[in-house]
Amino acid sequence: MSVTQSIPVIDAETKVHRFVRTEWVIGLVIGLAGGALERAALGTSLTHGLAVGGVFGLIFALFLERRVSTTGAGLIWGLASAFLMWLVFPAGLVPLYLRGFHSMAALGDARDQFPQLVGYLVCLGMPVGLVLGFRNGWRSSESNSRFNWTRAIVAGGLAGVLGGAIFDRWMSAGDYFPLLSGITQLPSRGTSLLLQFLIALLMGVIFGLLFQRDVRGYGSCMGWGIGYAILWWFLGPMTLLPIVSRSPLDWSSDAGSAVFGSLVGHILYGLILGVSYATIDRVWIRLFIQSDPLNREPHGLGLRVLQSVGWGAIAGFAGGIVSSPIMLKTGVLTKVAGLDTSLSNWHGLLVHLLVSTAIGMTFGLLFRNESTNPSAGVAWGWLFGLIWWYLGPMTLLPLMLNGVCDWSTDAASALLPSLMGHLVFGAVTASVFLVLRNRYTRWLMLDPRIAARARRRRPLGTPAPALWFLVLGLGVLLPILLG
Repeated sequence: MSVTQSIPVIDAETKVHRFVRTEWVIGLVIGLAGGALERAALGTSLTHGLAVGGVFGLIFALFLERRVSTTGAGLIWGLASAFLMWLVFPAGLVPLYLRGFHSMAALGDARDQFPQLVGYLVCLGMPVGLVLGFRNGWRSSESNSRFNWTRAIVAGGLAGVLGGAIFDRWMSAGDYFPLLSGITQLPSRGTSLLLQFLIALLMGVIFGLLFQRDVRGYGSCMGWGIGYAILWWFLGPMTLLPIVSRSPLDWSSDAGSAVFGSLVGHILYGLILGVSYATIDRVWIRLFIQSDPLNREPHGLGLRVLQSVGWGAIAGFAGGIVSSPIMLKTGVLTKVAGLDTSLSNWHGLLVHLLVSTAIGMTFGLLFRNESTNPSAGVAWGWLFGLIWWYLGPMTLLPLMLNGVCDWSTDAASALLPSLMGHLVFGAVTASVFLVLRNRYTRWLMLDPRIAARARRRRPLGTPAPALWFLVLGLGVLLPILLG
């Protein structure tokens, strides 16, 4: 009897081992192909490229294969892994071993290794993550049952159209087209507007196809949009558009500095795309999918909005107080006040607290259901602070004071000291908001009917940690490297 019972167990173990070996082979093959492509683009040793690509693909398949349950998750994990490998080896251990540690020398070495960063992301992280994520998502019957191609294409396409319309109207006022940076000679203004709109539409459709099952709310969708837009900056202005315009491929830090303004434009477009997609996707779910009147929220939409706005205002005010010494030290408060007198610090502090309160309200609306623990809350808070560094002092503040925004590397370098203040503001705002929300949640749990319902949590294997590392790392590092 024991022998007959062991046969299914042996068959199951054989299938598992065969499945794992297949993933290893796929990772190795895609990594080898990506390494060869990277070395061809950089014009270096093919042997070294094959070795780096093969090791990356194999290690990724070994350690992260079970976490890439969807194509979008595979893409984010692949990009984050490639970025980590670049930080550890070309920009970290190799210069440290060859020259020893020196801050300015390390920064110069990192700039010299910027082409490797582009190659790792575009040629290694992206293809390995996409292929393994697509294969795992396709094999999972549960994932296939939850994926809706029509919903992904329609919601993504509408988000791309809406984002493209907003972005084109804004950027065309100054005859600047960030999504077309990398093309040496732009066509006429009308043609440039059409091309940028089509690229925005394409980005929206692909975004919907990649991240439909990973989007949980407005805030996380903003993060997904930023990470996706940063990839498009490396893939578009730095790679594909120069090839289309028949220009030599240049992945140097100087070339990256020349199109740094396009990076800021891509990040802002990613914000618009993420919020638009989250809104349209939620409307789609309400209209065509969600029909369960028994599991409704304990309070109506209006009360939830007022709660989120109120908690966000308190949290933003607290974040403004904690971050104000950094903002004062870096001179941001006087710029906010728009004055250069000795009284401008107090005026700037008042304006800073009012703006912080208003920004905190947006955090409450966008990130209410994104985190269930302090570590995730702080990570989303850091991401929120980084967003507002690009959106605030880099864009909206100069627009309000001077009527134009400066996305140059010089402007970014001058504003780098205030980046720490924005990160502190985001972390404090998220922490205070989480305390207020959890206090309300514990009160709700006194009702046994509500306590019986499962708490909203992200599923195991979410790419959120990879997204935090990728967006925060590149969002902070690129202005330093290219400035």
